[in-house]
Amino acid sequence: MAPTIHLVRHAQGYHNLTEENENMHDPDLTPLGEQQCAALRAAFPHHDKLVRLVASPMRRTLHTCIRAFGRDELYPVVAIDSLQEVSTVPSDTGSDVDKLRAEFGDKLDPARVRDTWTDKKSRDSPFEPTMEKLTQRGREARLALREIAGDGDGHIVVVTHGGFLHFLTDDWHGIPTHYATGWHNCELRSYQFVDATGQDPDAALKETNESWVRREGDTTPPTETEMREMRAVEQRRISPLLKVVD
Repeated sequence: MAPTIHLVRHAQGYHNLTEENENMHDPDLTPLGEQQCAALRAAFPHHDKLVRLVASPMRRTLHTCIRAFGRDELYPVVAIDSLQEVSTVPSDTGSDVDKLRAEFGDKLDPARVRDTWTDKKSRDSPFEPTMEKLTQRGREARLALREIAGDGDGHIVVVTHGGFLHFLTDDWHGIPTHYATGWHNCELRSYQFVDATGQDPDAALKETNESWVRREGDTTPPTETEMREMRAVEQRRISPLLKVVD
């Protein structure tokens, strides 16, 4: 059996309400976002199979992870800086590690968060939002998840961001026109590594059939060729929305 990686977009944050709110730094969840977490917690069928919680170090993802999945035996949540959101706007820029430690205490493991993780504008920063660096960040995050998962068959929850999820999964299907992501707030999709032997240098992920059917019914999934074509089209289209600098 292979590990199952449940990917989740964070619950609604205040920056999701208006474009002006994107100027809020590392914002909180809204009351609706908190309700979304409670609904996801009630609906998730695999709490007894969870072995690890992982999240972007941004506050909305950490709060979503804790509210929807947290319990004592699963703490601390492993924060991975490569899972952070794409753009350089304040709402997509995280907080210093010391501030996160003060807020989340023993529920947070920030060992994988670099001190420079909030620098998204420097040319030498790995978090500068260029297509090349975002693609590399997706690969880096997948490799980290494969290392955390090991060779067991446990289930792992990963809470991250709508824009970055397409780079993490390399799945560009279903992004609505004028939007930067096809993921809804608090949406969950389940994946496994394509290569169960752990030798794939890209640690590619593939959505499970159960997950696909849950959200798409009997629609036929795109082929690999169609996925590659979608990637080229969607990356060109969403670049201005994500404020990507090529």
